[in-house]
Amino acid sequence: MKISIIKIGGNVIDFPEKLDEFLALFAKFPGHKILVHGGGIMASRFGESLGVMPEMVDGRRITDKDTLDVVTMVYAGLINKNIVAKLQALKVNAIGMCGADGNIIQSIKRPVKGIDYGFVGDIQTVNTQLIDHLLSGNLLPVINAITHNAKGQLLNTNADSIASALATSLAKEHQVNLYFCFNKSGVLLDEKNETSIVPMINEDIYEELRKENVIHSGMIPKLDNAFEALEKGVNHVWIGKAENLHLAAKGKLSGTTIERSRYDLY
Repeated sequence: MKISIIKIGGNVIDFPEKLDEFLALFAKFPGHKILVHGGGIMASRFGESLGVMPEMVDGRRITDKDTLDVVTMVYAGLINKNIVAKLQALKVNAIGMCGADGNIIQSIKRPVKGIDYGFVGDIQTVNTQLIDHLLSGNLLPVINAITHNAKGQLLNTNADSIASALATSLAKEHQVNLYFCFNKSGVLLDEKNETSIVPMINEDIYEELRKENVIHSGMIPKLDNAFEALEKGVNHVWIGKAENLHLAAKGKLSGTTIERSRYDLY
C-alpha cells in the first residue's frame, strides 16, 4: 500500500480561508493518506482567555495540568472535529482520533532532564494494525497531537514527531511518503526571502547549514525528524507550504526534498 502522511500546523489551522483551501486540495490528493495536526497558536490564545498563560522553552511548550486541559480541548476537540466535519462536507470519510482512540499512539511522560516539560509525551508505540484496517476500509484518519500512556493519562505530544512516528512505523510494511507543511516555502538560505529555497538537503548539507546558523530554532527538530524517518525506511520526505503539496506529489520543483547522503545509500 502507498500511504502519504501530511502534517499541517497553525499557519493553516488558524486561518479559516486557508484551512478551507488546503482541505479542498487535500481531499483531491491521490491515494491513501493520513492527516496530522497540532494547533499551538490557537491553544495559546484559548488558554490566555481562560487565564492559562503559555510557557515555552526553546520553542517547546511546558504542559502543566491546566495547559494539558486546554490543549486537549483545542487539539482533540475544536480543531480535530472542525477538520473532520469539513472533510465530510468534501465527501471524504474522515475519522478524528487522538492517540488514546484505538490505542493508536502510546507514549511515556518525558523524563525530567534539566527541564520539566510536564505532561509531554515521548512516543513508544504505533498501532499500525488499526491504521491498516482504517485505510483498507477507505477511512481517512485525522490525528491530533494528544497521545496517552496506557495508564489513563493523556499527554501533549509534538505533531511533527507524531507524523514521523506514523511514517516510520508504517514504512515497515508500506511505501510511505511524509510531507511537512509549514509557513515557509521550504528550507530557506535567507528566512526573509521566500525565493531562497534550498531544493534538496542531505545530512552533509544540513550539518554545514547548521554550522553557518542558516538552519536554527524550530527548523532543527523538523529536519531531525525528517532524517530519522528516512533512516527508518520512509520513502520520501518533503518540507514546504501547504498550497504546494500537489506540486510536490507530482515531483515538480517546490519546497525542499530531504535525502540521505549518498554514502548512506550503499
